[in-house]
Amino acid sequence: MHKAEFDKFAEEYQTLHQKNIRLSGESTEFFAEYKIKDVFELLTTRVASYKPQQILDFGAGVGTSIPHFMKFFPEVSLTCLDVSEKSLDVGRSHFSGLANFQSFDGKCIPYPDNTFDLVFAACVFHHIPHAAHSGLLREWLRIIKPGGTAIIFEHNPLNPLTVNAVNTCPFDENAELIRGSLLRKELQRAGFQSVGLRYRLFVPGALRALRPLERWLHWCPVGAQYFVHATKP
Repeated sequence: MHKAEFDKFAEEYQTLHQKNIRLSGESTEFFAEYKIKDVFELLTTRVASYKPQQILDFGAGVGTSIPHFMKFFPEVSLTCLDVSEKSLDVGRSHFSGLANFQSFDGKCIPYPDNTFDLVFAACVFHHIPHAAHSGLLREWLRIIKPGGTAIIFEHNPLNPLTVNAVNTCPFDENAELIRGSLLRKELQRAGFQSVGLRYRLFVPGALRALRPLERWLHWCPVGAQYFVHATKP
């Protein structure tokens, strides 16, 4: 994980991200909120109304997911983890009292076994060298409670608009996109079970009235993003 890169862009992350996604017709807030809404719907309708109490936002950056976690999971204890201290400082200044902020070395997550009910990552793993994924996912397995959930959102390398957005984004200059099918296999190899894959964001903002149709397209591997979800045995 490239700490120096994210320290460099911490103060202007929101502005750069909004500029980069302008062709989507959506805002930074839209991309942050839809992920947490998907997490909420998955946990309340597809995993027997599982209600997490301890959530880890892995690679939380400047904390763009925090207000949305507070909206959908108002009673949860949220921890934001990142390699970039400067990003965490920005998060603290904007969301003081709403989450715990913790830095780490990019390898060993500084929490005991079986700490969290849910570990979540929003477009983080493409910033991590693929060779390091297996070790980090084993760390996830270690810190998640039995029966807890792992959810990873990522950019889809099979979508040409997504690839263009990543290739032109200043803080994605060292990105290595990963296919959903491969990330699903990595979770399985790490020891997770009930691993699922869902593709998202098929319709641009200008045609958002058609988005209810996306519920029938989660199997189609051309969505702009996807998420994998899994359970610790």
